[in-house]
Amino acid sequence: MTIGKAASEAGVGIETIRFYERQNLVRQPPKPAGSGMRRYPADTIERIRFIKEAQELGFSLREIHELLALRADPDTDCAEVQTQATAKLGEVRRKIQRLQDIGAALERLIAACPGRGGLQACSIMDALTLRAEPAPERERTRR
Repeated sequence: MTIGKAASEAGVGIETIRFYERQNLVRQPPKPAGSGMRRYPADTIERIRFIKEAQELGFSLREIHELLALRADPDTDCAEVQTQATAKLGEVRRKIQRLQDIGAALERLIAACPGRGGLQACSIMDALTLRAEPAPERERTRR
């Protein structure tokens, strides 16, 4: 099938397939002699869908490379894949915790802000300005 048809079947754009080819995630078929179009095998669609699903779960392209290599090896033990998924879950949980910490900090800033008056009275702007200062400068302004 043509790249356009493969893209349509996989639910991605042509440029996505080209990008995956440049990243060595998808193999570009050889160009036929003359001016013929490259023909993508049907398993390309399955591979692209696998890549997209892995990306949706937060796996990086490097990690997807590793998963694809494991997938291609018939001797791979499922424990190797589970190890990668467990590591990804830990990373996701750390990100969630970080986002919760950010949310709590924003809630405190919003609660402390008067919500009216001149910008010079805005505690949110003050807090952001203070955080933007280099550490030695912050120490001088706190004294």
